Amino acid sequence: MRMENILSEGIKATPPSFVRSILKAASDPGVISFAGGLPNPVSFPQEALLKSMERIVKTYGSHVFQYSITAGLPELRQYIADRYNRVFGLSLTTDNIIITTGSQQALDLIGKVFLDRGDGVIVEKPTYLAAIQAFSMQQPKFYPVALTEEGMNPEELEAALQNPVKFIYAIPDFQNPTGLTYSAGNRKRIYEILRDREVVLIEDDPYGELRFEGERLPYIGAGKLPYSILLGTFSKTVAPGMRIGFLISENKELLKHISVAKEAGDLHTNIFAQYLIWDYLKTNDLDMHIAKIKKLYRKQAHAMMEAMDRYFPPTVTYTKPQGGMFLWVTLPEGMSAMSLFPRALEKKVAFVPGDPFYTDIQNANTMRLNYTNADSETIEEGIRRLGDLLKEL
Repeated sequence: MRMENILSEGIKATPPSFVRSILKAASDPGVISFAGGLPNPVSFPQEALLKSMERIVKTYGSHVFQYSITAGLPELRQYIADRYNRVFGLSLTTDNIIITTGSQQALDLIGKVFLDRGDGVIVEKPTYLAAIQAFSMQQPKFYPVALTEEGMNPEELEAALQNPVKFIYAIPDFQNPTGLTYSAGNRKRIYEILRDREVVLIEDDPYGELRFEGERLPYIGAGKLPYSILLGTFSKTVAPGMRIGFLISENKELLKHISVAKEAGDLHTNIFAQYLIWDYLKTNDLDMHIAKIKKLYRKQAHAMMEAMDRYFPPTVTYTKPQGGMFLWVTLPEGMSAMSLFPRALEKKVAFVPGDPFYTDIQNANTMRLNYTNADSETIEEGIRRLGDLLKEL
């Protein structure tokens, strides 16, 4: 029997993660990798988490090892509600929040709940490659909308909405892969376009807490649009391996269906990790911890941008993020970053070519660089190697 005869159409339509496939190639200790989306491990609060680990076992005993409820630990959900109410003026309760196994599970659940084969999904162009992967399982039709320095192009968004579309997926703050942030004016315009439409807006916000320059902006739909879903995570602020994310919506009808899908998928998110992160949050100053991360990432981002100014040809341009973990490089027209990748590996430096971030482009002249998982000296050397290769071409 041929394997393709027993596989589902959904899995055959889902691309493997390019990043996961190249991380092995970039695991050579001699390779300087800007390919992963890895937080800097020096930012992990290991000592504080160890204390919390001991405390939750002593305090809560068997509860931290037992089955739990699908929506997640009520105390952790209350902490999230209180924080978002304070920072963004929302009116959340524990009932507006579901704890997920990272933001990635939230994307998977959204695809399962909303999409049938052929349904329309609006995404940024480019967009997060793992979101494309998660939604592709349901075989939707993607409608990419160009991402400008101001945010999603409003005219293209209105044109895309003329199609039958179930939801819009956007990353308004320090977008992955570009590092761009939607302007206040662009957010207002998108809100006005969506205000009277029955379409779900997914705002994915894994990086918003990591702003190291400028002022934080309000969300587009959270607290304002009736079909609004907001995604968050502790992966970038505490520890990614704990896989604690969360999904927020004031639309309890949407949450009810998402909860059913989660229950069918995994019953509930790791309860030990939920207790652990809740205890850490209530006994430590998260804002002080985040301030240290932002200071570190600002230094690393500026080290990369300054190195690119020194070593890259003037025909190569890049975005200048005010936070987050990535920046986006544009090569001269006609140059394929995918073709460049194996030659970069020969020079012991890795990046992510632009292709996996698009639903409709091949041999793109763009690439994503991550600056958070290397010190300034390593960044300098890696960008020098990449610059030498670009000058050769």
